[in-house]
Formats: sequence, C-alpha cells, structure tokens
Amino acid sequence: MPEHFQALVVDKSETFSVAVKPVTLAELPAGEVLIHVAYSSVNYKDGLASIPNGNILRNYPFIPGIDLSGIVVSSADPRFHEGQSVIATSYGIGVSHYGGFSEYARIPAEWVLPLPEGLTLREAMIYGTAGFTAAMSVQALEDHGTAPDKGKVLVTGATGGVGGSAVAMLAKKGYHVAASTGRTEEAAYLQALGAAEVLSREDVSGGAGKPLDKQLWQAAVDSVGGAPLAAVLSKIAYGGAVAASGLTAGTAVPTTVLPFILRGVSLLGIDSVSCPMELRLNIWERMATDLKPDSLEALIDREIPLTELPSALEDILKSRTRGRVLVRLS
Repeated sequence: MPEHFQALVVDKSETFSVAVKPVTLAELPAGEVLIHVAYSSVNYKDGLASIPNGNILRNYPFIPGIDLSGIVVSSADPRFHEGQSVIATSYGIGVSHYGGFSEYARIPAEWVLPLPEGLTLREAMIYGTAGFTAAMSVQALEDHGTAPDKGKVLVTGATGGVGGSAVAMLAKKGYHVAASTGRTEEAAYLQALGAAEVLSREDVSGGAGKPLDKQLWQAAVDSVGGAPLAAVLSKIAYGGAVAASGLTAGTAVPTTVLPFILRGVSLLGIDSVSCPMELRLNIWERMATDLKPDSLEALIDREIPLTELPSALEDILKSRTRGRVLVRLS
C-alpha cells in the first residue's frame, strides 16, 4: 500500500476548489471493504458535486464519484475477500460518503456487490449508475407488460448516459426504439446504438402541448422530466407506461390526470440510489447477460485519467458529452 494516493478533492474551506490531491488511508471514511479502484465514470450528479451551488454535498473537503469498480484490498466482512473484483454504486457513495474519484476507496459492505460473470471492471463502469438506471427502467417497463411486439418505445435524452444505455439495451432486446434528443447531429451515434428512428426534442415536446395527444408509443424511458415528460405522457398508447428517472428539464411536470384515467397510462418512478440489494443484484446480472449490447464501447464518449476529471465534470454540466465518460484510476 502506498503512503499517499491520488484523489479528486472538492473543498471550500477558503475558496471553492476542485483539484487532484494526495490523500492517505486515514482520511478515508469508515467501511468494511477497502477497494483499489480500477475505474469510475462521470455522471450528472458528479458534475453537480463539483460546483458551489450544486446542492449535492454538505461536508467538505470531499471526494465525489458515485460509481466505482475495483479489487478488494481487505475486508472485515466475510462476503468479500482480498483480490475479489467488485462494484459499488449509489447509496451514499459520492454524496455523503467519499466516492470513486480516488485510487482507493473504503466502502460499507452492504453497498458492495461482486462483479457479475460476463462483465469486466471496465465494462461495469461503462455502464455505471447511468447504465444501471437504464436497466432498471427496462425491467420496470417489462414488468408492466412492455414487449417488442407491442409497438415502439421512446427514449428521451438519448445522447446522455441513461438514454444511450437504454437505447442500446432495448435494441438488444429487439424493440423498435425511437430516440429523442436535442442534439440531432448525433443521429449516426444513436443509430449505431440501435435506434430505429431519431427524433428531435421538438418532435416529441414541441408546440403548445395537449393533455391527450396522438398515441405514438407503447412505452418510454424518460431521463429528462419537466414539461417534456408531460408531452410524452400525452402520447403513450392505452395501457402503456413511462419509466422516469431524470430532472434535467425540471422537477415540475405540467400534466393532468387524463393520461392516467382515460388511457390507463402508468408513470413508473426509477430510483437507483436506494434500490434494494436483491433487486440490484438481479439487474446487474441482466446487464451482464440479456441486456448487454453487442458493443458497450459504442457508449463511450472518452476515457480519461484522474487529472482530466475537472474539465470532464464541467463538460457534463454543459451537455458537451455524448454517452459515457470513463475514468481510469489504475
């Protein structure tokens, strides 16, 4: 074990700063499992944690990063052993507990899961929380009755991490995927992920909007929220559903009860943070098997070292990334 290792530290003890700094093991918070981190990834929440008014962090200094994969160095919990490949995402990681933007992390055992067979540590972080959220969305829709032979499925925010992962997973399962994006210049990228059609943001939510509109899709994966979600709900076919996980367009949804009581549409909330471990394990198993796209590499915007994280965090907040930014730590 090195005496010092590198981590991205957010601090505002004097002036607000985001910088890669040396850290010691003694500075890591309590937890049963010490992990030598191999990879992390950049999420919108990580971007918010890197700005003064992001409303994510309460204590400083802090190491953000809601995702990590790596090798167990030591464990006080018998479920994990030295040399084991593991994943840790969500819960308090990167929000209230030091996260994955560090060469070493100490994590509570109840937040750690073994790397599923069929995934590498790198592939697990190509997915990260974004891919896990997409997989949860697909699972929720299929539990509701969504199936490839019942019609088209819409994915909003399709060039983002959740949206791109959902496009690739649904296409892998044989769905006709309509991918909606505010960046139509990325149509070729979305088609490479498996989108059968690419729609502009205006195609989905432009105009004055109606409580009920033409029925276009059997279901949708929405990572946007706000007024666009209201527009999507108005265009879901009878008995369909929307799996909602995002709020980049706002938290207020200006809709009525009409889609719910006249068409039987269901709004399915997707929470990847506090998802029970039993369900989490099942979802990750699906991500390693039937939901795994033929090439996860297509989801990568770029792979960066820890030193390039500050600019990558700024990029995700300004919508200058496409798909996933992978962070290499060892």
